[in-house]
Amino acid sequence: MKFSDLGLSEKTLKAVQDIGYTEATPIQEKAIPEILKRNDVIGIAQTGTGKTAAFTLPMIDLLANGRAKALMPRTLILSPTRELATQIAECFQQYGKYQKLSMALLIGGESMVEQQKILSRGVDVLIATPGRMIDLCERGRILLRDVQVFVLDEADRMLDMGFIPDIEKIAAKLPAMRQTLLFSATMPPEIKALAKKFMKFPVDVRVDPPASPAVTVTQYIVKCRKDDKRPVLRALVRSENVHNAMIFCNRKTDVDILFKSFTKHGFSVAALHGDMAQGQRTDTLNAFRDGQVQLLVCSDVAARGLDLPDVSHVFNFDVPFNSEDYIHRIGRTGRARKSGRAFMLITSADFKSLAQIEKMIGRKIEELPDFSPESSSVLSEELEKAEWKAARRRRRGGRGEKPSAKRGEKQRENTERKAAKPTAAQPKKQEKRPVKQETKAPAKAAKPAKPAEPVKPQGEKKKPHAAFGDRLPAFMMNEVKL
Repeated sequence: MKFSDLGLSEKTLKAVQDIGYTEATPIQEKAIPEILKRNDVIGIAQTGTGKTAAFTLPMIDLLANGRAKALMPRTLILSPTRELATQIAECFQQYGKYQKLSMALLIGGESMVEQQKILSRGVDVLIATPGRMIDLCERGRILLRDVQVFVLDEADRMLDMGFIPDIEKIAAKLPAMRQTLLFSATMPPEIKALAKKFMKFPVDVRVDPPASPAVTVTQYIVKCRKDDKRPVLRALVRSENVHNAMIFCNRKTDVDILFKSFTKHGFSVAALHGDMAQGQRTDTLNAFRDGQVQLLVCSDVAARGLDLPDVSHVFNFDVPFNSEDYIHRIGRTGRARKSGRAFMLITSADFKSLAQIEKMIGRKIEELPDFSPESSSVLSEELEKAEWKAARRRRRGGRGEKPSAKRGEKQRENTERKAAKPTAAQPKKQEKRPVKQETKAPAKAAKPAKPAEPVKPQGEKKKPHAAFGDRLPAFMMNEVKL
């Protein structure tokens, strides 16, 4: 369906045509008419299917009439990461260039004073991350009682990052009469409960089955040993016709190590993770988007929401901890109906995680055929298979691989060395040390014993005094001197 058939205004359609879009994606085709009707909408679709444009385009038309007040935005969009929030702001600038709408971007790593100055002038669209939004609300620098449209983008990612309590605090400050839009790639039970709490009779818009990868992405696994992952990955990048690629790691430290390794071997590479400053992260993404960098080694901070339409390959250096993150990672390629290739390195410790991913996507991921890495540190194919089978046997509790020839020689040398040693060790001669004679101090003269008191015979009782019995007055007990 074309955008002109969705009920958008002429100014918005003109902005879309300037970008070069004519056909709407399935999620846009179903969500845009419902949002224009002022209905609450839950949109579930894969990454790279145009969810951002599905809510930005109709919101621009809804906000075309009206004016914002100081410190009181008319629209609030919450995003889990700074990069995604920045991308949403860019979409509003592109699609709303023919509309007179003001916008503010509230993210960490930027000057809060400048952001407050923009809010004081009044904004129609406020795009923020939950952390910075909570800071401004607690300081009383923003009022949310005039919000007409509330959007939660990548809601499942917010759940993973622990932002749900912050979202509940922010939603409690919003007016009851508002339109709520929730967009996500998956729909876990916690997000369903959140939608039931904050939305009124929402329209459920689903394009693809939950947690399903795009059909435009070809997926492969590459088996290797843990110590050979970096050489195998370098050989894999060389063997593929890589225009540009994203390499995902589970840990930030691994991102830095892999970045240094690729730089050392002459690759055009950059690193991206959450500990970097916001300006550095923005410059890195722009360099990768403009083609100045071929490879981007990153953590899962770049797995969702980023609009990088020309990524040809995705390499998973590590199997993701969460199976759903695999969908988001490989969703960086094969976007906008283009084809892409995704690879995942598998070691003997990754069988369980691989089985969970295959169960989630509903099919088995094939091993990359006819791959022979040209690296001296990588084992030959036959030895690799033997090591692979041995690792599987050890994981099942069976016997592992037999010791190699060199290992056997070392064991024989150790046994011969032990046999050559005498059975009984000779006792060492102990040196006689001169014993110091202790000089005893002269004994002190004993004190004379005290004379023993005469023992009173037992059974002898005091005789009572006459006339007074056993008790006498105190004055009669005093001694009288004659």
